[in-house]
Amino acid sequence: MDSQALYRKWRPQTLSDVAGQEPVTRALKNALERGRIVHAYLFCGPRGTGKTSTGRILAKAVNCLAGGHGDPCNNCAMCRAVTSGAALDVIEIDAASNRGIEEIRDLREKVNFSPSQARHKVYIIDEVHMLTDAAANALLKTLEEPPPYVIFVLATTESHKLLPTILSRCQRYDFRRLTQPAIAARLSQVCAGEGFDVQPEALNLIAKGASGSLRDAVNLLEQMVNFYGTRVELAQVQSILGVTGDQRSREIARHIAARDTAAALHTLDAVVRDGLDLRQFQRELVEYMRQLLLVKCGSTSAVDATAEDIKEMQGIVESTSLDHIVESVKLLGKVDLRLDAYSPLPLELAVVECGMIGEGASTRKTRPAEAKPRQAAPQAPTPQRPAPVQTPPAMARTPAAAPTAATPAPATLPRQAPATPVPAREQAPSDWEKVLREIRVTNKNLEALLRSCEPSFEDDGVAVLRFAHGFHKDKVEAPDKIKVIEEAILKVTGKPRKVQCVLQEREKKPQRQSGPQGHLVQAALKMGAKIVATEEKHAE
Repeated sequence: MDSQALYRKWRPQTLSDVAGQEPVTRALKNALERGRIVHAYLFCGPRGTGKTSTGRILAKAVNCLAGGHGDPCNNCAMCRAVTSGAALDVIEIDAASNRGIEEIRDLREKVNFSPSQARHKVYIIDEVHMLTDAAANALLKTLEEPPPYVIFVLATTESHKLLPTILSRCQRYDFRRLTQPAIAARLSQVCAGEGFDVQPEALNLIAKGASGSLRDAVNLLEQMVNFYGTRVELAQVQSILGVTGDQRSREIARHIAARDTAAALHTLDAVVRDGLDLRQFQRELVEYMRQLLLVKCGSTSAVDATAEDIKEMQGIVESTSLDHIVESVKLLGKVDLRLDAYSPLPLELAVVECGMIGEGASTRKTRPAEAKPRQAAPQAPTPQRPAPVQTPPAMARTPAAAPTAATPAPATLPRQAPATPVPAREQAPSDWEKVLREIRVTNKNLEALLRSCEPSFEDDGVAVLRFAHGFHKDKVEAPDKIKVIEEAILKVTGKPRKVQCVLQEREKKPQRQSGPQGHLVQAALKMGAKIVATEEKHAE
């Protein structure tokens, strides 16, 4: 009974079999044909893209008894030994488990021994970025000037973690993620060779779920066959991968584009009641919103959909703006369902916020008109307006009550007949909350600091912010924060103002004229202690 995994059984055996890496395989094949083999190669790229397999093919090609130029023959004794893993001169090392300096010292000693059977001794070091710094430095000299019969093939998924001195000693080849068509074509070959009957749509879905890794795709295919047998359909693949394939993701996207929040929430509630995987449903919703974004931008060629679906998307995005789609994609993409995949609340909040996009701008457009009735207040008769009263800063947030005609005027009021308008600081409380909401969008920390100040808008175009604590004042006085505040005030009030931060004077507590003044004594008195006697100490 053959228990070998499919991805091992169908591992590529020639450079021509390596799928989706044509730039790499062509360069290596040309180098083999011309005899321009270097002593060290670095293969970089995501998992499952063929790095280790290409290293084995290269080891076979340089040692092939049929010539050693171009692709290996896979028929000679040396090729068969490398394929089966029995070649003594092809050494594979896992740097993740052999990452210390002792292992590298052992390697440096064995490098000096000539090959026992092959022409070249090939070292394939996988996950080389896992070597410690000491081990990597110990490898440097051998890597730069190895014996003429030694070839190093270093493979890594994280090349940025390698020492620059190692990078400079290797010929680098970058492996890229495989495209879905390339993976689907390779899976079709596997199915034909193994006698599997898998629907093309199911193969495409497997290729999509593999995220560019051919090894993952072959493993998924084997999982489907083990579960459902040699005949696999699209619905079965959707069930295993957790793909809902539900059309309600499109329906919710259509409601979001039409700003019909109620209908979108109603559809989402039906999805929740049906027990669908919300994380997968969110991914499908974001993917469809992304397709709407591409269609709105005119990039229909980048959309993987039929002509009928693209026509439907064009009808959806026709009545909405590009900004609305962009912000909706951002909001839905930020939903985090990892902590509780069964609660629809984060997704519901995102849907509601999608329906509120643009409402802030429309509200700001109506603010100048709303301010007009306040500007007519200074024209009221002077006798009906009470004399200005100095209020403590704590009252600056509450709007002053409008004076009525029944308010009696004091006797000294006729002397004061100022024709100046009502100070603008009376508008500060109502406008200030709107300013804070504007600031919260871009800087929540600044908005929290401004909650501790007492604002007032003066007549001379100055906004005075009074702080009780110097720490808060110093934080807000930074030039970048002052600029944010001034821009927010300009958006809300329509008038430019310079922001001035001041420290609010605290009321001094009355001091005791006699008796002990120490803070410990005062604290004891508050707790109920009594002074029995006092004693004055004189400096000797």
